[in-house]
Amino acid sequence: MKKRILVAPLNWGLGHATRCIPIINALLEHNFVPVIASDGRALTLLRKEFPNLSSIELPSYNITYAKNSKLFKLKLLKDSPKLLNAIKDEKKAISRILERNDIAGIISDNRLGVRNKKVPSVFITHQLHVLSGSTSWLSTKMHQKFIKKFDICWVPDVDGDINLSGKLGHTKSFDIPVKYIGPISRFSASNLPIRNNLMVIISGPEPQRELLEKKLINELINYPGKVIFVKGVMDREQAIEHLGNMSIYNFMTSELLEKTIKESALIISRSGYTTVMDLAKLNKKAYFIPTPGQFEQEYLAKRLTEMNLVPSCKQDDFTLKKLNEVPAFEGLKAFNFQTNYKELFSLF
Repeated sequence: MKKRILVAPLNWGLGHATRCIPIINALLEHNFVPVIASDGRALTLLRKEFPNLSSIELPSYNITYAKNSKLFKLKLLKDSPKLLNAIKDEKKAISRILERNDIAGIISDNRLGVRNKKVPSVFITHQLHVLSGSTSWLSTKMHQKFIKKFDICWVPDVDGDINLSGKLGHTKSFDIPVKYIGPISRFSASNLPIRNNLMVIISGPEPQRELLEKKLINELINYPGKVIFVKGVMDREQAIEHLGNMSIYNFMTSELLEKTIKESALIISRSGYTTVMDLAKLNKKAYFIPTPGQFEQEYLAKRLTEMNLVPSCKQDDFTLKKLNEVPAFEGLKAFNFQTNYKELFSLF
């Protein structure tokens, strides 16, 4: 009998779900049977990617952002009781799932309650340090307290001075084993002819996703080149509309998304860590607009701009003229790192 492994990404934007795609594929290649567990858009996306795999809906964290970025931290603090209740609910859900299903192991991507002492439980995160401004010490301590309840933590980055996550994914010591598994991406590097001048990829919690969508459409209506715009809205069916020079998709499956990124000269997107890994894998030029108030994305964007790799700006400051900065930056580059999935999966 093949061992069944529960793979459970957090539904906060699409990044946690998309970076689980290469892990699910690797599980299949190593004769495991992945069982998908999530909620909302993340679950919808993975069901579209893997229609033949079993899937289970987990309790939702129901995380949304404040419209005003200055209220981001206050809203998270206000929502913390709801978040803690969701973690308790998903712990109960995991217990029920293990009672009713033959599960040999758990891989949780940032779902804090998806673990169980009966089976090996892995936590995936690039945030050993959680940035929250003046309270970073507290948010880090709280996050690490949850991580320590797992058997091992996988960090999708390399352990060394040259890395993608910076201080987010690197700490001097930790109480449970930490394994750097290398930057992971659902994409593979290859060259295709450039057909699009610009590609926009948006995701993330509302209302900030929609606010950026409206701003970019308004700005890019005057862009002279060909634009492919992906809104990151996981509807039941794919829809395409045309607005001047823009072809606007509600979503794309991984295969089409990868092809279109390769065929695009420049990518505008959030500076989420999964996006950084994907674009580095494909050696792309990019322009980053971090989600307002999300300290992690703001840190990554600032760091990559200071490294002269990718220009960036605040959401309110973006104009079409900002793209004139792109030629002065190097663009993202792939790491020569081979993830040893056989070794990682030996835990199960």
